[in-house]
Amino acid sequence: MKNSIKLYRNQKAVPTTALTIGNFDGVHIGHQRLLEHLVKQAQLRQLQPTVLTFSPHPREFFGLREQRPELIPTRISTLRDKVAALSCCGIQAIHLQTFNQAMAQMSAEDFIQHFLLEQLNMRYLYVGEDFRFGHRRSGDIQLLQEAANRYGFVVETMEDVLDNQQVRYSSTELRNALAFGQIEKANAFLGRQYTISGHVIHGKKLGRTIGIPTLNIPVMPRCALRSGVYIVTVHGLTEQPLPAIASLGVRPTVEAHGEVLLEVHILHHSVSAYGKMVSIAFHQYVRDEEKFSDLQVLKAAIQEDIRITQHYFDIHGL
Repeated sequence: MKNSIKLYRNQKAVPTTALTIGNFDGVHIGHQRLLEHLVKQAQLRQLQPTVLTFSPHPREFFGLREQRPELIPTRISTLRDKVAALSCCGIQAIHLQTFNQAMAQMSAEDFIQHFLLEQLNMRYLYVGEDFRFGHRRSGDIQLLQEAANRYGFVVETMEDVLDNQQVRYSSTELRNALAFGQIEKANAFLGRQYTISGHVIHGKKLGRTIGIPTLNIPVMPRCALRSGVYIVTVHGLTEQPLPAIASLGVRPTVEAHGEVLLEVHILHHSVSAYGKMVSIAFHQYVRDEEKFSDLQVLKAAIQEDIRITQHYFDIHGL
């Protein structure tokens, strides 16, 4: 259930907090179990259920610093989608902390005392068993437990949450599913449809010239989802979701150096959407993005995609 949520950037917390720490990219079922427990403990202890997360992702910071782009994780969700998902889990405050050189060099002891206790007013901490923190990841659960005894806060840990195949719910597994276009697997990991939200922007209007108008939605850099064509529904324009076909990619048939864009064609529905916030929910992968010889061949391929999409919704409904 969604509640009002406060987003703080590099700010001191005022209420005393029940805290968890992590990147929470995707807010998958493993995250949801952790957040559910945190919210219950916060209510019992009359604390504010709070998430501490970092921007950029620490692995991105180190990847850029060491010029090793292969270390940088792809992004499952935008900050907007992450905040919405955390809010649905009952989180009331998110502290978005800049991960910079000073944060990378902060000792584990300083991280606990100055950061968690003084800045974030933490009284209860709930993290995974393998949680590490501080300079060179020197801090662990044992150090937290010693600090808890010294400073009078409570620390509890959560065991890994496994799916039916005994696979741990993790953002890495979710990224892998998205990288292969395995939408059904990704949706099972999330416990909901994978979605990308954004404002509809003006495109080149090429879709109109071939009779297939599209909504254009910019996506975050290093989007985890494989480029290609997908069966989707569009949320936010009408009361009901609208059936649609979407293409994620750089449009190689019409652009030499295109930015990654999500183009969405709504089936049998004309709607003015410029500037509106929409949410695109992904249902099934259709095919990879291709470079076609000309617009007519592109149009024929899109019409086949539309036929496949219509067939999908005839069987599954919205």
